[in-house]
Amino acid sequence: MKILFLSDNFPPESNAPASRTFEHARQWVADGHEVTIVTCAPNFPAGKLFDGYCNHWVQKETMAGMSVVRVKTYITANEGFIRRTLDYLSFMVMGTLVSLFQPKPDVIIATSPQFFTTLAGYMVSVLRRRPYVFELRDLWPASITAVGVMKSGRTIRLLERLEMFLYRKAALIIPVTESFKRELIERGIPAEKIAVICNGVDLSQYLPRPKSENLVQEYDLKDKLVVGYIGTHGMAHGIPSVVATAARMQDDQDVVFLFAGGGAARSALEADVQRRNLTNVRLIPMQPKSCMPELWSICDIALIPLRNQDLFRSVIPSKLFECMGMGIPVIMSVPEGEATQIVQNTGCGLVVRPEDPEALQQAILQLKADQAHRQELSQNCIAAAPLYSRVMLAKQMLESIRQLVRVP
Repeated sequence: MKILFLSDNFPPESNAPASRTFEHARQWVADGHEVTIVTCAPNFPAGKLFDGYCNHWVQKETMAGMSVVRVKTYITANEGFIRRTLDYLSFMVMGTLVSLFQPKPDVIIATSPQFFTTLAGYMVSVLRRRPYVFELRDLWPASITAVGVMKSGRTIRLLERLEMFLYRKAALIIPVTESFKRELIERGIPAEKIAVICNGVDLSQYLPRPKSENLVQEYDLKDKLVVGYIGTHGMAHGIPSVVATAARMQDDQDVVFLFAGGGAARSALEADVQRRNLTNVRLIPMQPKSCMPELWSICDIALIPLRNQDLFRSVIPSKLFECMGMGIPVIMSVPEGEATQIVQNTGCGLVVRPEDPEALQQAILQLKADQAHRQELSQNCIAAAPLYSRVMLAKQMLESIRQLVRVP
């Protein structure tokens, strides 16, 4: 099968869409398929080009057997609605144009969370007369209003019409949660054109390993209980409540809070830590994808927070599966829903109320005091991880495409 995949994010970027796309495509290539990725020059989330890359009209490289075509876009940091919209629109235009000159595919896949990429996928499918698959990572634009970027109004209504248009035109929709599937069905999308493929983990990279001695020494973590948040620092992630928890635990010299990554909320996090003069916080800048397992290795507990919004009941943060692979107990501070069910059913961590510093503090203290419980949660993580193997999920996704889109 010849696959053309449009994604706004791709390695060396290390966010969830980039990782999922790369790991699925790598497996498809290993299984004998031809994959072309159309993306942009890596710059997420700081809006700064990664070393070795330029924002040229077209750049080509080969990565893990797949052809990667990078197009020129308007580059900006992952903050500010107007600038980000210009970023999205520029990729939509350039991604569409450049896709027309790639080898003719059997199927076109385009991934959200923002729908301008999937609109590009639809336009390419029309022009090249090939079926289009919508990979649904987020209920956008509902997530825009949930984090307070925009209020409901004419613009949101127009985006919602675009959303429904793209759902209807897709030959297949692949959401990452069962909750998203139920939402689509309730809005009139036929169940038979929806195939859920959840997020997962590359178990060849994310597996139990000793703590990185270099990082332990560099950040003064010896003999500390390290409570880590690693990933995108976005407006949806409820990071202020985690900082508030760190402030409550300032006098506990045995516990350190570690934040690694970047994003729209990173500068506010740094300012908050400085204002509170928190000595129990370590701030690590964004690292390349290849460094993620090493970063996770120094964490004794992983934090997975989201804001207390009903929309986030349907979200499953992908870092949950990385923690499973690494055997790191999690404290999930999100609205009760599909993600909290996974944690409870697998026994891989604790669930607390979102945006509740006191509840988060109590959960940390509970795990600090009971090392045997932490070890039990760690073993449960390792046992559950194979259920979310990226290799298995990539094969399931391709089989869904083959069956419903009717490609070779």
